[in-house]
Amino acid sequence: QVQLVESGGGLVQAGGSLRLSCAASGSIFSIDAMGWYRQAPGKRRELVADITGGGVTNYAHSVKGRFTISRDNAKNTVYLQMNNLKPEDTAVYYCNADLNFWGEGTLVTVSS
Repeated sequence: QVQLVESGGGLVQAGGSLRLSCAASGSIFSIDAMGWYRQAPGKRRELVADITGGGVTNYAHSVKGRFTISRDNAKNTVYLQMNNLKPEDTAVYYCNADLNFWGEGTLVTVSS
């Protein structure tokens, strides 16, 4: 089993920045890809960005150029740097490992 704990969410004005962190514990040796997903009220959960064990990244079109995903394998942590935030980025952000394990989520609210 893998446990994921997110942190770093909060309230920010449009144009501001936040950095989310996701700390992994448990059977972490089995983890390859990690990612961030988000779910806004009334909408389906969607991929924001993911990163393989080798560092290959993938982004949703809506966040490309504004968000950066990275990972520190020594700390078993994946990050999501979010810049130039927009009100439409408001959602609960979830960390995922290998499409099997999920964190409980952290709320990001962007005010206009």
